[in-house]
Amino acid sequence: MVIRPFAYEDFDTVIVLWERCNLVNDADDPEMDIERKVAHDPDLFLVAEIAGEVIGTLMGGYDGHRGSGFYLAVHPDFRGRGIANALINRLEKKLLARGCPKIHYMLSAENYMAITMYEKLEYEEESTLLLAKRLIIDN
Repeated sequence: MVIRPFAYEDFDTVIVLWERCNLVNDADDPEMDIERKVAHDPDLFLVAEIAGEVIGTLMGGYDGHRGSGFYLAVHPDFRGRGIANALINRLEKKLLARGCPKIHYMLSAENYMAITMYEKLEYEEESTLLLAKRLIIDN
């Protein structure tokens, strides 16, 4: 397995992977999300590939205060092989190298499989309330 930064050649494959992993919702435009990420700190947008096939993604961010992770996806046929752990570990290393003291992951409270995985990696639920406001409507 190779973990590397996203490349434009991955564009369509990544969107199909996100759809297959149920990460695409009506409020977000995944194409715009990719375009925005590539325009800002693309080194933190990671893909995992095996034999040239993209089988995982993790989109990271860092604002100088906190790190974040979004779009963690592993193709269902490749789950249970440590791919998500490897992507998270790589992002953590990249953020540590930038001096990032803490990382947040946002995921659905109903995504029990992902919550269990994060807990195994020593992530803890916080009582912080997340408020959001859409500034640009993509659809």
